[in-house]
Parts: sequence; C-alpha cells; structure tokens
Amino acid sequence: MVEIVTTTGDCDVVDEGHFTSESAQILIREIMGYNRDLENIKQNINDVQNKLRNIIDVLGRV
Repeated sequence: MVEIVTTTGDCDVVDEGHFTSESAQILIREIMGYNRDLENIKQNINDVQNKLRNIIDVLGRV
C-alpha cells in the first residue's frame, strides 16, 4: 500500500499491485499543481529581485 496525500489534504491509498490509470491521474494532477506553484514562486522571486534592483539604483543616485 502507498499513501498519497494531496494538496487538498485528501488522502488516497493505492495498492502497489493494483496501480490504476485513476491513481496515475491523481499523481499527474498533483505534479502539475506543484509545478504551477513552483512557477508562481519563481515569478514572485523575480519580481522581488527587480524591485530590489530598482531600489538600489535609486539609492545609488542619491
């Protein structure tokens, strides 16, 4: 048995010997959700870095 805890807090138990396409779809949806979350985090980091560069540029002119 393999326990899969999803981002929604749901818990699915999959029998390793009976892995189904439904089980695969659950895992694929989770992977896609995590990838989306990571992309959002990367974008937020880039936004913060750009804001910091702008602030440093302004301070450098003072």
